[in-house]
Amino acid sequence: MLLSASPWLIGLCLLVGTGYAALLYSAKAPWSRAVNYVLAAVRFVVVSFLCFLLLSPFLKSTTTTTEKPTLVLALDDSKSVALFTPPAVLSQATTGLTRLAEALRQKGFSVETRTLVATGATRPDSVQFRAPATDLDGLLAGIGETFQGRNLAGVVLLSDGLVNQGQAPEFTDYRFPIYTLGVGDTIPKKDVSLPALSYNRLAFSGNQFPIEAELAYDGYGAGTTATVQLLEKGRVLQTKRVALPVGQQRTKTTFLLTATGTGKRRYEVRAVPLPGEFTLLNNTKFAYLDVVKGKLRVLLAGAAPHPDLKALRAAIQQNNNFDLITYLPGISPLKSQDFDVAILHQLPARSGVGAEVLAQVAARRAPALYVLGAQSDFGAYNRLSTGLKVQPRGTQTDDVTPVPNPGFNRFTFEEDALRRFLAYPPVPVPFGEVRLSGGAEAALWQQVGRVATKKPLLVFGGTPARRQATLLTEGSWQWRLQEAVEHDDKPEAYDRLVLRTLQLLTQNANRKRLDVYPTQDAFNTSDDVTFGAETYNAIFERTYGEPVTLTLTDEQQKTRTFSFAPTPDGAPVHLGELPAGLYRYRARATLGGQPQQDTGEVLVQEQQLEALQSRADHNLLAQLARRSGQRLYFPPQIDQLAQDIEKAGYKPVIYEQEDLKDLINLKWLFFLLLALVTAEWATRKYSGGV
Repeated sequence: MLLSASPWLIGLCLLVGTGYAALLYSAKAPWSRAVNYVLAAVRFVVVSFLCFLLLSPFLKSTTTTTEKPTLVLALDDSKSVALFTPPAVLSQATTGLTRLAEALRQKGFSVETRTLVATGATRPDSVQFRAPATDLDGLLAGIGETFQGRNLAGVVLLSDGLVNQGQAPEFTDYRFPIYTLGVGDTIPKKDVSLPALSYNRLAFSGNQFPIEAELAYDGYGAGTTATVQLLEKGRVLQTKRVALPVGQQRTKTTFLLTATGTGKRRYEVRAVPLPGEFTLLNNTKFAYLDVVKGKLRVLLAGAAPHPDLKALRAAIQQNNNFDLITYLPGISPLKSQDFDVAILHQLPARSGVGAEVLAQVAARRAPALYVLGAQSDFGAYNRLSTGLKVQPRGTQTDDVTPVPNPGFNRFTFEEDALRRFLAYPPVPVPFGEVRLSGGAEAALWQQVGRVATKKPLLVFGGTPARRQATLLTEGSWQWRLQEAVEHDDKPEAYDRLVLRTLQLLTQNANRKRLDVYPTQDAFNTSDDVTFGAETYNAIFERTYGEPVTLTLTDEQQKTRTFSFAPTPDGAPVHLGELPAGLYRYRARATLGGQPQQDTGEVLVQEQQLEALQSRADHNLLAQLARRSGQRLYFPPQIDQLAQDIEKAGYKPVIYEQEDLKDLINLKWLFFLLLALVTAEWATRKYSGGV
């Protein structure tokens, strides 16, 4: 369709073309009258059309497209479906869905397949049920995002209803109909499993420590007794006989061991199979411990009594792996000079108190956490080479809250800790210039009001021979108090922050020029295993870009080798997923012409999430379908499912799209006008005209 100005403007264009042609070709010409009429017509057309183009006419075109209704077949391809669904029933379900897809395509539907681990258009009868975990909410939410704004008729979800990751799908509103197809078995099976172990990840050499095993059971009557064994490297250390109480589904038993030696240890807890047990995949659990030499002795010293000291003391005493020594001038003298790490609250002080403690810390070259405040002597502090320089402007302060630095990877902050940090009250920090140096890293930034800054709040610096940290506020006691009030006297985020700070300060306290370490105490088999690495020159300044070779050796003596170079941004080295087991690693590098190496261990543990529950949860599937106005089906009812989908009357959606294009932008019009003008000129020349 051609749109332009009003008809009188078009008439004016024609009038201009007529006048121009009349003026040019009204005089006597050397060519015939017929040729004269033709040339006049050409000139009329060209001039009229050029005038018409000056009015900016445009073409309006309408494109109509039809989108078929789309039905998505969402398959829970987790291991539990194949493990606990009879093969004949599972085959009936997958082949039935394949027939359903073909039938709906013939009825004008578009049918696509989605699974937990892939999004390709796989036929349902070719899906391999191997996913290690089930996140139905992630699957359904992903479908909603992919088909947002499209003609999504609905989703057919095949599942056993067992969810072990993500949010509960039955309480989420999805904006599309969900037809659920239940598989699995709701009949209880005879089974004994070990869903969880409780133990302290750190044990001290020579001390006793417990490993508590939770035993779940189903299908066994009164008088049944289970045997639970504790093993190390295939050798049975202890055996417990556990009665399975009637009317319960879980019970516990505890093993008490004595830690010997040092290093990482792996213990296996195994429930001996009982007669008629359905599966043995959930009969084993592993405990990974780090055995260290003795407890860590912490010196908590302050310039004066302060609520911070009580908060720090309470956080440290939550962990039995620390012994606490306290010092307050004139109140609690330094009785013991034997400590591994010091917390120096407002020391060095402007009043000069605590000189004997500072002297002991310096003499022992002990790692230290400095807590700065109004009584701190900032000049003396700046001479301690902590990696942080603080130049306050008088007594001015800023009120700030903590924000984790996403680039800090020496330890991680849990999701609940991030949420709790947001509720912390503001605390005072010195207002002035704050500078990092010497390879120091900020674990926490300062947030002023709602503005997150790059000013450090908690800093780790020093050298590998003497690690040091600094907290730039004396008001952290308010954080612990606020968190305890809001979380039933469980300030876990604050306590973890204090304990991890102390653990990091005392970790690898030696003069290593090559420091390679796993970023977590233990990884799962589905995790990306990551390592951190630091390299130093002869005077223990951080260096970057030096190639490092890392070799992992598993318990079968199979080796894996990786090469990388530390970068200034502190990015970890990604090794990918690894099979379960205890790996010994050896890192090598040449620094300043001298070979350096570092060794250690990393743990990768297997999580049999899909084997923990054997009874299908069809109630969840029924609720999920009912919330979207549909119902639960079973494999023999797939034909009924197809009929119900057809009866729902899903229709194609017709979309109209209008496209406006300026006429002057059509290139073929230019060449047409050029051809007409050229033909006119050539005819005049050939006929003897000028």
